[in-house]
Amino acid sequence: MRRLTWMAVASWLTISGGVLAQKPPLLAEKDVAAMANELSGETAKRNLEGIARFHRQRGSQGFHSAAELVAERLRAYGLSDVAILQFPADGKIFYGTQRSRPAWDAEVGELIDLGSGGPHVCDKEKIADGKMVFNTDCEPVYALKLASYEAEPVALAEDSESGDATTDLVDVGPGTKESDYSGKDVKGKIVLVSAQPGAVQDLAVGKFGAAGIVSFAQNQKTAWSGDDQNLIRWGHLETFSPNKTFAFMVSLKTARALKERLAKGEKITLHAVVKAGQHPGNYEVVTATILGADPKLKDQEIAFSCHLDHQRPGANDNASGCVTILEVARTLQKLISEKRLPQPARTVRFIFPPEIEGTMALLNAKPEFAKRIKAVIHLDMVGGGPETKAVFHVTRGPMSLPSFVHDVAWSFAEWVNEESYKFAATGDAKYPMVEPEGGQEPLRAEYSAFTMGSDHDVYQDSSFGIPTIYLNDWPDRYIHTNFDSAANIDPTKLKRAAFIGTASGYFLALTSNEGLPPDTWRAVKLGRKMREGQELSRAASLNEKDQRVQALGYCSYELEYDIGVDEETARQASDCPIFYTTKAPFPTKESIKKFRASPQGLMWKRKNEPTGPLAVFGYDYFADHAKAAGVETPKLLSYEGLWGGGEEYAYEVLNFANGKRNVQQIRDAVSAEYGPVPLELVAEYLAGLEKIGIVDKIK
Repeated sequence: MRRLTWMAVASWLTISGGVLAQKPPLLAEKDVAAMANELSGETAKRNLEGIARFHRQRGSQGFHSAAELVAERLRAYGLSDVAILQFPADGKIFYGTQRSRPAWDAEVGELIDLGSGGPHVCDKEKIADGKMVFNTDCEPVYALKLASYEAEPVALAEDSESGDATTDLVDVGPGTKESDYSGKDVKGKIVLVSAQPGAVQDLAVGKFGAAGIVSFAQNQKTAWSGDDQNLIRWGHLETFSPNKTFAFMVSLKTARALKERLAKGEKITLHAVVKAGQHPGNYEVVTATILGADPKLKDQEIAFSCHLDHQRPGANDNASGCVTILEVARTLQKLISEKRLPQPARTVRFIFPPEIEGTMALLNAKPEFAKRIKAVIHLDMVGGGPETKAVFHVTRGPMSLPSFVHDVAWSFAEWVNEESYKFAATGDAKYPMVEPEGGQEPLRAEYSAFTMGSDHDVYQDSSFGIPTIYLNDWPDRYIHTNFDSAANIDPTKLKRAAFIGTASGYFLALTSNEGLPPDTWRAVKLGRKMREGQELSRAASLNEKDQRVQALGYCSYELEYDIGVDEETARQASDCPIFYTTKAPFPTKESIKKFRASPQGLMWKRKNEPTGPLAVFGYDYFADHAKAAGVETPKLLSYEGLWGGGEEYAYEVLNFANGKRNVQQIRDAVSAEYGPVPLELVAEYLAGLEKIGIVDKIK
């Protein structure tokens, strides 16, 4: 049956030996063909292999080396205004809500298992035959190197400080609760923990006096977590903790062997030596441009963004995103220079920062960037091959920031899905976009609802309000581990991601301010149908009351979506595009407007300063300032909804606090996005935001 089905597909697609080719969306086919032919996943992967050599921690020598490599490539490709911008980072300077984290570098990090007896007792020097000689036979019989920063930098946790200790190892389980240490003497010892080092350092080191930490924290939770016992997870200590220490990361296999020996009563002595530490430095952000041609629009920018930092090798996360926008830059510059593509009206900018904190520094220290950038294409993990188990997503923005740019990206992604599927199913397609060293399977990109976790959070925060297309892989079984290597990156995937990004960004850079072409409205309608389907699917799990709340929030979103594209067309749109089983009267545009203008409840508006999300890299603005103001942790931050958690709810509650919505309307909006949430949790969080000076009450 399956064989007949595939034959039918091939027959349907093929006419007289040729494949039915669907016209590319939005752009002229000659422009699409030029991009598809010039983009090279192989070139992108060669650049990736260069970046993946460096351990790219914030402000480090490794990051600087990677930044220099990227800048050199941009210059070689002929881009304008190539620069490595520097922003001081000393732990005191703030960039909006981001407390700058001092740079961190390491020279040495070694962890040696000396066995059960420790080093042999011997004289380091003695007299033999009347001469002073040194005894070199002082090494123990058993000495096994468990971790080496030189060989594998991920083995030393970020923000480790210098230390030299020869002491015993004590197993304290997770290490995150005081009860984990009950009956165990850890003072001056090294503790073995299953949690991240930063989650235990204040207890283990600060309260109980441990000398250091060995962690076997597992990778980010996926279906494959724990399957490969050789993975070493990237570890972090808390940047601003007063309890400075060192921490090593080991594999699950190593940890289980150590735990088994300790459980049998064996005394394990470790020798740890670390030369590392924080120091005043700089966030470095590489940037370059392709200048726009329209005198009226060239000061507006369409930006391509990635994040250049992370552990070595950090191939998919996120050397893949950075080399893909490098390839976008090379391709666009070449095609424009050779006059195979018209020069865009708007300027196209490329940005390579440290994740989140670098973007925060850029937009706050240079607010002109935030004013000029009209849309962003952000790439974070876009090259994972089959071994990574990755699914490729074209992720929409939050419901607080409706924009047609996401539908533009999906229009191109769906076309790549179709072309790549035709090729996989029949061996024949006009635009297969495959690479000689890459796979030939279909892309199968997903058009996904907003998820957090990268620089797109910053751009789409209400402080900046910049719509952002987020291209990303998830899940990835090797994320943040020593196995996130170039070997697992697929050049075909890089090429396809590069095409979606290139076509989307170029189209947005071409588009005038005088209304969108008809093809764009077709893309918007297609996007709406996708969103409708997802909302209807979600509604099936809700009761009638919650369905109505979801309808109010979602329909308000779609109305604003249309108005943001074209207000006149929005007036002609239907009252609401989705139908629910609830018997309650369905809201019209007029009832939505009346509902939003109602006086019930309090209204809140975000202040102009500080700018940015409240939970950023290595620093929690809300937690820090709430403690000083005597504000208890709001229950919303730990709330788990049907489609999102506390961080997502909090992000959007603040984004929706624009002075036009009352508490109930904000609750309805976030309920539509992430699932029903009690009104009192939203009210408590907004009151907490007022106490720490983030929002004002509107009377």
